[in-house]
Amino acid sequence: MFKSLRTRIVFIVLILAGCSYYLYQNQVESGSPVKLGLDLQGGMYLALEVDDPEGTMAAEAREDAIDRAETIIRNRVDELGVEEPLIQQVGSERLIVELAGVDDEERAKEIVGQTALLEWKLVRSTAELTSSLSRIDQVITTTLGEDSIRALGAELESELPSGESVEALLFGDAADDAGEDAEETLPEEEVAEGAPADAEAAEPPAEVPPAEPDYRPFTSRLLAGGSPGEFLVATEDVELVQGFLEMPEVQAVIPRELSLQWGWIPVATGARTFAILYVLEDNAFLTGDMLEDATAMRDQQFNQAVVQFELSRVGGRRFAELTGRSIGERIAIVLDREVVSAPVVQARIGARGQIELGGSSMEEATDLALVLRAGALPAALQIMEERTVGASLGQDSIQQGMTAGIVGLAFVVLIMILYYRVSGLLAVLALSVYVVLVLGGLAGINATLTLPGIAGLILSIGMAVDANVLIFERIREELAEGRAIRNAVDEGFAHALSAIVDANITTLITALILFQFGTGPVRGFAVTLSIGIIASFFTALYVTRTLFLIYIRGKTANQTVSI
Repeated sequence: MFKSLRTRIVFIVLILAGCSYYLYQNQVESGSPVKLGLDLQGGMYLALEVDDPEGTMAAEAREDAIDRAETIIRNRVDELGVEEPLIQQVGSERLIVELAGVDDEERAKEIVGQTALLEWKLVRSTAELTSSLSRIDQVITTTLGEDSIRALGAELESELPSGESVEALLFGDAADDAGEDAEETLPEEEVAEGAPADAEAAEPPAEVPPAEPDYRPFTSRLLAGGSPGEFLVATEDVELVQGFLEMPEVQAVIPRELSLQWGWIPVATGARTFAILYVLEDNAFLTGDMLEDATAMRDQQFNQAVVQFELSRVGGRRFAELTGRSIGERIAIVLDREVVSAPVVQARIGARGQIELGGSSMEEATDLALVLRAGALPAALQIMEERTVGASLGQDSIQQGMTAGIVGLAFVVLIMILYYRVSGLLAVLALSVYVVLVLGGLAGINATLTLPGIAGLILSIGMAVDANVLIFERIREELAEGRAIRNAVDEGFAHALSAIVDANITTLITALILFQFGTGPVRGFAVTLSIGIIASFFTALYVTRTLFLIYIRGKTANQTVSI
């Protein structure tokens, strides 16, 4: 191929220019000529399992959930932009996720672990719950006991003022003073006969024993919201109220058709911040499995981050039907049991709509659109093990690998030059070309260099040197038989070809098998070794020969070569 010496040189220069371009492009984009793996540049390691603390899920269901979760998480990570992530199952119920070079660890954990269960529910009136509020307070007091209620804080021991109702306290239900008015306007003749006419003659009323305290541990934490269907809870009380709501006894009192779910974004009123507690219809009329696309953008009217969504044909018909008969009412968009927004239906809505995120950032909107597009996880996942590989550990690995490589190369260069002299120097030049080709190949296919990959690189360097040794020994034999320099070089390369091909092909097949059936670091080793074998084959038979042709150019038949 390319027998002309000038053509050979141009071809080699073009290949080197291409490799240099990829290396430079990676340097500009990521700060490193070659993308480095988790063990070299640091990152995150997560071990995930299905969150089933009570063990109610069958083993087959957990295995199926992990299978589906692997695909969904892979789609999310791909959109997150992590290069060469490792996502694989270990056993049948554990999922391993390795994210190299991740800067924002909390964001990555949230995206990987978010269930992303999207639901649309109707907002119900708070009046539908008020009849149960007193019972909820009583159930909490009975279940926890008065001592526990007192231990929760003095404010929780608030008693209902005499004659007041829970509804009146929450919603400002004006107390009807008709009884008092009637008493004031009763005519004197309606006073029962025989009643003492004089107050002094009246007998003192019997003493009424004080009523038992009417504790309001739950109701005292609720304030009327600014819109129908919502309560306000001070942020410092959210954890306590949520604990009450999780009690099985309280869940039994709440009407079956209703559910209480928190709002995603708190609201500020004066100097205090409140969380919104929505009263929703328990059953969702639409879920995220009918979502086909989601895109983050900014609202043109208020310049706020929103997520526009598009439903399937069936979902669009169902959404249009319900919104058509719910004009003026509120529909809550619920993500992982948190209400993202609850807009009022102004008109019939078809297959397209948007999720308003209030004051959320554009990055949060982009992440939400990402997880919605990738789909909801089949079950909640729990992080069983988490490791962060710091930059210092990665730098140590790089330094050790570089030290091993430099020491090995120094020995190779020294031995080749001392033993083969000028020919050995030509082999060292070819070896330099080989290193550029390997690194450029890794950069060109966006492969990631790992610590095992460095081992594969060093191994392939040894094979490249071995090929040069075979060629040089064959040239020596031809020169010893008295052949001319050019003929000896041609015969040396021709006779060494079969041995070089056999060695490289068998090693390449082994590397391909490792890549096919291996995982993680084994694959990294196989990729680097494969590229190294191809590069060594090219440099030994083409680059080294080109350098030899330049070296012997102009030499006469009587002259010799330094080999």
